[in-house]
Amino acid sequence: MTVEIRKCNPNDVQELQEISKETFYDSFKDDNPPEIMEPYLESAYHIEKLQRELSNPCSTFFFIYFKENLAGYLKINIGEAQTEQMGSESLEIERIYLRRSFQKKGLGKKLINKAIDIAIQSHKKQVWLGVWEKNENGLAFYRKMGFVRTGEHWFNVGGDEQMDYIMTKTLTGVTMQQ
Repeated sequence: MTVEIRKCNPNDVQELQEISKETFYDSFKDDNPPEIMEPYLESAYHIEKLQRELSNPCSTFFFIYFKENLAGYLKINIGEAQTEQMGSESLEIERIYLRRSFQKKGLGKKLINKAIDIAIQSHKKQVWLGVWEKNENGLAFYRKMGFVRTGEHWFNVGGDEQMDYIMTKTLTGVTMQQ
């Protein structure tokens, strides 16, 4: 299996926008009507917003390639870029998405492990993320990866307030994954 994970740079903004809109839409279109999805996609993945996120030193994006094809991406946050106040010893996985045709190939695990490795190298004590309460596949995947539910927060999708479960993985005793 030929897999490459590459850190994104500001020149990747167009490609980041395309894959962000595509993967979010594919993941949640069945549970959210177009009148909710369209405004969310336009605001959350607006080019200027993505440019600001890419230039934030506390946020990092990565593309994952499978056999040289862009398969998905990961966004991690530390410090004040975290969407919840989880402290300086935490790393947030804010976004982790794969294109449908690349799911079930172990790529999600590789992205999670990339985030965990960065957290370990940065001496963080925990990795956390928010996952929609109705995303059964996501919840099962994160539990399998060692995350446990530790709270919840609201996530606004096109004006619709939705509940995300906060899931956390403690890194005490965890070693680099590669």
